[in-house]
Amino acid sequence: MRILQLIDSLEVGGAERMAINYANALLDHVDFSGIVATRKEGKLKTLLDSNLFFECLSKRGTFDFIAIFKLRSICKRNDIDFVHAHGTSYFTAFLLKLVHFKIKIIWHEHAGARSKERSIHNIVLWAIARFFSGIIVVNHDLEVWCKQKLNFNQVIYLPNFTAINGSELKTTQLHGVAGKRIVCLANLRHPKNHRLLLDVAINFRKSNPHWTFHFIGKDANDDYSQELKSIIGRHNLSQNVFIYDSCQDIDHILEQTTIGVLSSSSEGLPISLLEYGMHKKAVVVTHVGEMPLIVEDGVNGFVVPSESVSLFSDALDRLSKSDSLRNNFGNALGEKIQKEHSENAVIAKYIYWLKNELIC
Repeated sequence: MRILQLIDSLEVGGAERMAINYANALLDHVDFSGIVATRKEGKLKTLLDSNLFFECLSKRGTFDFIAIFKLRSICKRNDIDFVHAHGTSYFTAFLLKLVHFKIKIIWHEHAGARSKERSIHNIVLWAIARFFSGIIVVNHDLEVWCKQKLNFNQVIYLPNFTAINGSELKTTQLHGVAGKRIVCLANLRHPKNHRLLLDVAINFRKSNPHWTFHFIGKDANDDYSQELKSIIGRHNLSQNVFIYDSCQDIDHILEQTTIGVLSSSSEGLPISLLEYGMHKKAVVVTHVGEMPLIVEDGVNGFVVPSESVSLFSDALDRLSKSDSLRNNFGNALGEKIQKEHSENAVIAKYIYWLKNELIC
């Protein structure tokens, strides 16, 4: 099989990381594996395997047919069987299908919140879905949604996976006291709900003044970001909460942290949670998306209701006061991630699905 991953850019984000993870992982399992960025490159380009085919279309606008025909040329030149389109790149894949009909399109939906959207917001997707050969989803709600709302049955749930990058450049040095750092790996945007963490930080500071919060993720300097920074200023949190923007040395960052948190109001299966587990970090997460299927409350972490500042604060307080609890949770989460979300396990299911369900 010859498979090409398609993604809008290689900027820092969950969908972008998964596109790269699939492309890199498939090098050892298929005849050809490559990745194309439709609009621009990005900081994650450094994660691409040196043997991986990569090209950027520099697509300008929705209907840039110069870019579409360039993509068709790439597919024909490399005799591609499947284009695996991540997130919003499905529309580019659809346009490719119109000019290269024999290609098989797989859409990989990473946005867990889509299943909560009104049908009218997905009319275009509903019309386009009939051109897909298969759909991959990151949670079971999306699987049901695709079957019921898109009337599409060839859907598979595949959990995200990650791996430690041993060759990354270690450049980020976190502020604060070693052994008392709480990290949130999430781009600064609304579904990630950093505002909750700021409210937690205000409470947490009273009894744990030496503990610090570290926000790692793309900072668009938009209204959402400015609101967070305004709250930090108003409540004198500048020595308790630090915003770093995008960083490439995530493994190095996690080596410097003690607790991992996610405060999202909606989710699929965030890669950051898998990364916490790979590094055996104790975690506190909200009860959204697939996170409660990974984190068992009181067994390998704490799961609290979304928007509950008090319960989130209480969970962090318990972890901050017990080295043994943190170690037990971290080890248990690490074992679960290795067993259920390893690269080999997911890729094996993926290839079996392609060979037995989509090739005909």
